[in-house]
Amino acid sequence: MTITILTIFPESFESFLQTPVVARAREKGLVTIDIVDIKEYAHGSFRHIDDSPFGGGAGMVMRCQPVLDALREVRSRSDNEPLVVAMTPAGKKYDQKAAHRYADLDHLVLLCGHYEGMDARILDHVDEEVSLGDFILTGGELPAMTITDSIARLLPGALRKASTEDESFEDGLLEYPQYTQPRDYEGEPVPEVLLSGDHGRIRRWRRKESLRLTRERRPDLFEEYIAAGKLTEEDRELLLELEAET
Repeated sequence: MTITILTIFPESFESFLQTPVVARAREKGLVTIDIVDIKEYAHGSFRHIDDSPFGGGAGMVMRCQPVLDALREVRSRSDNEPLVVAMTPAGKKYDQKAAHRYADLDHLVLLCGHYEGMDARILDHVDEEVSLGDFILTGGELPAMTITDSIARLLPGALRKASTEDESFEDGLLEYPQYTQPRDYEGEPVPEVLLSGDHGRIRRWRRKESLRLTRERRPDLFEEYIAAGKLTEEDRELLLELEAET
């Protein structure tokens, strides 16, 4: 697949493109990541990409012309009609389902806003708006990196399949706790079951911990999991065990 990122700060992606999973996916030809500098499409010697907002107010707003000219050229060069996604505070919250959906695309375009945002008319030319959450960032570059990383690791061959199957959010639950050496660190031992070699007990313990963590820390996800009818008979048994332990 191809991911094209439109930004006014292309240099911010230099280190990101060398991070292990993203670099591996690129080296294997699983994904092509193109960074497009919006400033290259601004007219005049001053590369005028922003201006003060009509109606007054603090900050600067990204102008239509350079952004939309860049977007038009990207679309014209694409073999397939890309999905264009803008990162905005008003966008739908990004999640693992969206990551899977994007990973199935041939071409995804991520549009990074900046300053006080983009001229609203730019958003008439995008397909979706997404947000990482209810907080404000200086620009869309970090969200674009986050989305790109979440997609790259899902592409077949980027990671071992088992590395992504048991992760948080993949089945609607948080992932179980993980442990490594040493077995005992300053009086805090690894749970005995993980040292037992009994794969059935280990699997059951991990499932139980996933249910416990999700119920305690993300009750919203837990309720969604139940509402979707995903509870298995084993899940119900494990929840009864958890109730008995409290």
